[in-house]
Amino acid sequence: MYEQTELDEGVKAKLPQPAGYRLLIATLAVSEKTEGGVIMPDKLKDAEQTASIIGLVLKVGAEAYADADKFPSGPYCKEGDFVIFRSYSGTRFKIGEHEFRIINDDTVEAVVDDPRGYRRA
Repeated sequence: MYEQTELDEGVKAKLPQPAGYRLLIATLAVSEKTEGGVIMPDKLKDAEQTASIIGLVLKVGAEAYADADKFPSGPYCKEGDFVIFRSYSGTRFKIGEHEFRIINDDTVEAVVDDPRGYRRA
């Protein structure tokens, strides 16, 4: 689904391979409306997207989780996992309307089966 993303102008951009110990994450889309049904202004949606805490692991860098001293139980996550990470973490970028992040392997706080229902407190 995300391997090659079409930009607004019809140009295709290939997703980058995260370097070293980093992970490529696709953040989840922010809802257009609040839980009460109020339409969110673009600035508020952008602020919520910036502070997002959950995403899908798309790619894992070659050195991610390789340090046995730091990760004695092995990797925290793998490609295809939904993970919770620290707010405002990583390098953010967009391809078209899709937002992505590159985060460090030790930024992952938890793995979740289903990301629905989770929100930043």
